Amino acid sequence: MEANKMSKAQEVKDSDFDAEVLQHTSPVLVDFWASWCAPCRTLSPIIDAVAAEYIGRAKVVKLNIDENQSTAAKHAIMSVPTLILFKEGKEAERLVGFISQRNLSEKIKSHL
Repeated sequence: MEANKMSKAQEVKDSDFDAEVLQHTSPVLVDFWASWCAPCRTLSPIIDAVAAEYIGRAKVVKLNIDENQSTAAKHAIMSVPTLILFKEGKEAERLVGFISQRNLSEKIKSHL
């Protein structure tokens, strides 16, 4: 059960975003989502699969924009799902809307 938990994207909040994302040494993909967003729910298993695929090479986290409005506003999240890949604490890539697992994996790989 513990291995399965580690293969899923970790939830982050306003309070730990800087430590978990901006100060992390490897690239970090953040899925900005909301519970009312149908494309976000469709994307969720893809996010978890990519988290498992990149264990040890990149970190994958999720941030609920309704519960963490400060971070969402700080990063100008205008629609969900929005995926931002942070590298060395800076935004390296932003993807808005649904994306296939293959395309998302290729985007992350290009920043490793």
